[in-house]
Amino acid sequence: MTNSAPLEVAERVEFPVAFERTAPPAVSVKASIHFQEGLAHLQLGEAEEAVAELSRSIQHAPTLPDAHMFLGIAHALTSNIYPAIDHLEEAAKLDPDSFAAHFTLAQLHFKLRTPKPGYEAAARALKCLQTLEQRKMLTQLLKEERERERNGIARPSFTKPFSAPMLLLGSGVLAAAIIFVMAFMR
Repeated sequence: MTNSAPLEVAERVEFPVAFERTAPPAVSVKASIHFQEGLAHLQLGEAEEAVAELSRSIQHAPTLPDAHMFLGIAHALTSNIYPAIDHLEEAAKLDPDSFAAHFTLAQLHFKLRTPKPGYEAAARALKCLQTLEQRKMLTQLLKEERERERNGIARPSFTKPFSAPMLLLGSGVLAAAIIFVMAFMR
């Protein structure tokens, strides 16, 4: 990064204490530099630039959980939801004791109105609690989600497989529709 002027802007986004971590010393210098620059861009609200820098950091250190977590946040801010989920899940897999990774994944799922994986991530975050502040953050997140569920429209959870009679009925209707279209085309 040749221009350091944007990093001196007074309006910075402050992350909660639970998210303030730095790259561990075992990471290569290039990965650490890209990681720090990505964080700086993220704090300035420059999500696209943060995605680029954090992606470079992961190229140099693919097992760095914090880079995956912040890249997931940056992707979420740019509305790239599937990469965001992938990177947050990777961060949680690389560091299973990371409250921040599990909490952020739960928060994203709740924002996407997918409560089942959100509650699963929140349960994993609960096992990683280390401070009172983390407990308060998780409690507030769960309280907000329950309030949303109470005031919102119930959503189906498509986790239950179709039964055999329903599959036969569906295939029969499909076959009848095909026969009708074929007969009508003649």
